[in-house]
Amino acid sequence: MPLNKVEIPGVNTAKLPVLTNVKMRELFAAMQAGDVGARDQLINGNLRLVLSVIQRFQNRGEHSDDLFQVGCIGLMKAIDNFDLGQNVKFSTYAVPMIIGEIRRYLRDNNPIRVSRSLRDIAYKALQVRDGLVHRFSKEPTISEIAQELSVPREDVLYALDAIQEPMSLFEPIYHDGGDPIYVMDQISDEKNHDRNWLEGIAIREAMQRLNDRERLILTMRFFDGKTQMEVADEIGISQAQVSRLEKGALTHMRKFM
Repeated sequence: MPLNKVEIPGVNTAKLPVLTNVKMRELFAAMQAGDVGARDQLINGNLRLVLSVIQRFQNRGEHSDDLFQVGCIGLMKAIDNFDLGQNVKFSTYAVPMIIGEIRRYLRDNNPIRVSRSLRDIAYKALQVRDGLVHRFSKEPTISEIAQELSVPREDVLYALDAIQEPMSLFEPIYHDGGDPIYVMDQISDEKNHDRNWLEGIAIREAMQRLNDRERLILTMRFFDGKTQMEVADEIGISQAQVSRLEKGALTHMRKFM
């Protein structure tokens, strides 16, 4: 399946820089020592992460540049609060922060009115959730949030559900020139969770570590659905070479996931 591309007015997404993990840690250390320029480099070096996140919200009727700006706010919050002492990749920590910022923006612009008491519980729950993420570097459960707020779990769940942005069952989520796929087609899909989506981001990041030939082979095999023999014929090498390069590329990707 081809990857969607996000177009942002005034931003040449093709020229956005990408930072290695080593460089990221160096910049975080410099920023936390007071280097303002290091923070700017961290922001610019992670804008591609924001672009990856906002792909998920492209069918909400919002302009991509608005979502991009909101996502950048989440990115900056993640950069300012990231703890180098935690054994976690920055992207793993930052993606939920960016998603949360975008969801808050969409919720605040929601035309459906929710009672003040429910909204207050929901906002407090989201604040507690962000605090727990920062403290433990993982997504808290509803029960953990309810325990922090000293309110019943059902109240927290109901409040968070009440502020979710409604979505039409007939909203298209993918179109490749043939029949579109709508939200209603995915309702019973048990695999459509944030974890799988985050894994998709991790796969794309890992593929950027491959050389051009390895990336081409994996794209043809797993995105275009071609057999090893078809790949071999197209790029002019033997099927055995395709198999060897494919296995090597997958092993190389696993090191970064």
